[in-house]
Amino acid sequence: MSAPLPLADLLSSFWSVSEIAAPLVLAGLYLKRANTLAREGRPVPAWRQICFGFGVVVIGISIAGPIDDQADKLLWVHMIQHLMLADVASLLIVLGFTGPLLQPLLSFRAGRPLRRLTNPVVAISFFTLNLYIWHVPFLYQAVLTNESLHVFEHLLFIGTGILLWMPLFGPLPKPQWFGKAAHVVYTVFIWAPAMVMANAFMWSDVVFYPDYSKTAEAVGITPIADQSTSGAILMAECTVLALCIFGWVFLNWAKEDIEKQDLLDLAIDRHVELTPARAARAVAAGRGPELRARIEAGQSIPEHHTP
Repeated sequence: MSAPLPLADLLSSFWSVSEIAAPLVLAGLYLKRANTLAREGRPVPAWRQICFGFGVVVIGISIAGPIDDQADKLLWVHMIQHLMLADVASLLIVLGFTGPLLQPLLSFRAGRPLRRLTNPVVAISFFTLNLYIWHVPFLYQAVLTNESLHVFEHLLFIGTGILLWMPLFGPLPKPQWFGKAAHVVYTVFIWAPAMVMANAFMWSDVVFYPDYSKTAEAVGITPIADQSTSGAILMAECTVLALCIFGWVFLNWAKEDIEKQDLLDLAIDRHVELTPARAARAVAAGRGPELRARIEAGQSIPEHHTP
């Protein structure tokens, strides 16, 4: 009769299975809900389903195969793995969400805190804190030998990444103050902490994670070069991401201004009283078409209600 596995081995096996099972369970729940909505005549747009699917694929690529193997040997590969999980995969997953899709989760008591966690201030605070905690040297090196800790780190990167992108791209209600100008400030607060870390990696003469030294030298890279390369990768990814978000914000800003002005002009033509602030709120909430229909029908537009 074989001896039972030690507790450490059992925990490691549990976390290894969890790392694979969690995305698969998430994908299964997503598909089930999407099929339910399709039968109800409220289908999830195909592009959102594709985004979600690619998000799960990115998670799979990052935690299995060559990237995961090399992440334990080279710091710059580990950096790529973290960026794939915290930025790319989580962004794609959030782009796959719709309000009706998340409705069952929000109806459960356990899911209600999601509204508070996706508050912009809370979300970016959790993401930044998580980013810096895991880059503390003793923790960053501990994951190289502790599989349970490594998987837990990955799950937190995905979870806080989803929280990070929800205020910008998620379907949940946003605070009234979180308009386009706040979007720009939010993006700066995503970019700035990462850039500080990137510059520290790029220009420091001190090796932050000595446990990578032997494996880096084994493939012909000095520890400082390995560290500097990881910083350059972080800087490049954050810069490209920030520029894309800024572009998206300003394009939407212009689009909303045009839609708001169209509604105001229509209200004047139909002799319906409509204030600029009222029109701006409706457009920002994505309910411009509803407001347009009410104006065309000659209905009054109360200032204090959303259409």
